[in-house]
Amino acid sequence: MLTCNIMANSIHITKNAYFETEAWAQQRYVIGIDEAGRGCLAGPVVVGAVILPLNTQQPLLRDSKVMSKAQREKAFAWIQEHATWVTAQVDHATIDKINIYQATLLAMHRAFFGITEKTPIALDLLQYVLIDAMPLKIARDERYNQLVCHYFDYGESLSPSIAAASIVAKVTRDRLMEELSSRYPLYNFAQHKGYGTKEHIAAIKEHGPCNIHRTTFIKNFVEQPHDQPKQTSLFC
Repeated sequence: MLTCNIMANSIHITKNAYFETEAWAQQRYVIGIDEAGRGCLAGPVVVGAVILPLNTQQPLLRDSKVMSKAQREKAFAWIQEHATWVTAQVDHATIDKINIYQATLLAMHRAFFGITEKTPIALDLLQYVLIDAMPLKIARDERYNQLVCHYFDYGESLSPSIAAASIVAKVTRDRLMEELSSRYPLYNFAQHKGYGTKEHIAAIKEHGPCNIHRTTFIKNFVEQPHDQPKQTSLFC
């Protein structure tokens, strides 16, 4: 087994679509990966992975955090029609067990293998894996020898592939939390999507946690049992 070559996030990337431009000029493709829900008090962390068409010039692909819901939905519809995409998630119980950092890496790992299995593109035409901030390590075989991973801060603003992945992850997770809101109406997940808003924290204090709360995230708001599982790592 091989390990993906990870470039340190101290690389100073300032040109938008730097890696995409380089890959597309050689008729090769890029995988963008990003997450949503890492800082939430409830629900899963969701990761999106996207392969854009060659020479994509789509102004809809921006950092999902600065977009309105309507803009994200419109961008997601474009991605669904034109790009290859997948999502992967890790639930609240696993987050409590292995911690959010490891859970995010696990979801990214699943998303990477999910998109490489789904893509109609020949694997030897994939050149880069671009990740927002997280130093993902990928156990792989000779099929991925040509792949190089880069991770860097502000990836959603600098890479349209990462921006697309952030949109996929955000829209998918928001829809899930809206569905869960009807199951747990006391917490109004449809409004805050599980983030630690004043309203959400007040609801936890008043009603206690529900089945999808991350117990390790809300320990300052509610009394915890003494037999909490210890956090363990799935990665080196």
